[in-house]
Amino acid sequence: MIQLSRITKSFGRHEVLKGIDLNVGKGEVVAILGPSGSGKTTLLRCINFLERPSGGTVAIGEAKADGKHPSKKDIRELRLKSAMVFQHYNLFRHKTALENVMEGLVIVRKIPKEKARAKSVEVLEKVGLGAKIDAYPSQLSGGQQQRVGIARALALEPEVILFDEPTSALDPELVGEVLEVIRRIAKEGITMVVVTHEMGFARDVANRVVFMDEGAVIEEGDPREIFAKPKQERTKQFLKRITPEPNYSI
Repeated sequence: MIQLSRITKSFGRHEVLKGIDLNVGKGEVVAILGPSGSGKTTLLRCINFLERPSGGTVAIGEAKADGKHPSKKDIRELRLKSAMVFQHYNLFRHKTALENVMEGLVIVRKIPKEKARAKSVEVLEKVGLGAKIDAYPSQLSGGQQQRVGIARALALEPEVILFDEPTSALDPELVGEVLEVIRRIAKEGITMVVVTHEMGFARDVANRVVFMDEGAVIEEGDPREIFAKPKQERTKQFLKRITPEPNYSI
């Protein structure tokens, strides 16, 4: 489904990604973990060219783009197959929840407004916001705003959904409601790549965990194995700091 080959990214002289290879199968949920500055979000944004890779290739299904010399057509095809859920919601403040979800359907997918409205109501109900379709972002909690962001992604019916730390901007008591929505989506078999600091979510929902540090993939594998007995010393150090009660062997 997703194939990343030798992905590099530099900002000036600073090399953020150092030749990443990563494959994600259809219906797989992959959680990307790692310390701040490890390149997790940059890698995620390279998948749909919100950040243009400095080198390497990105493929989603049959759509493929070269990092150095992508055509506009190649980038558009990648973006049509994917949707992004952002850390800080990225909602239009002057539009209602319904209008925020409809925007991509009408403007990007060129779907007639009535059909777009029906689809948007459907996905808002799916994320538990059927009663909030006419509310503006300022009238919604952070968790509700993030669920609008998830509904916006779902409405596009993408082959892949990319989540960039979807709970990191939320108050602790609101995290659970967003994670529960993502759990339900995962059960539907949608391919997902999730950059997250939520260790419980990564352990319980992801099919595979990828641990990154300093722009490279250090370790990847089954979450139960990674959390119980990581093989790499750097992974052990990270989990020891971030997991309140570590249950792995060192």
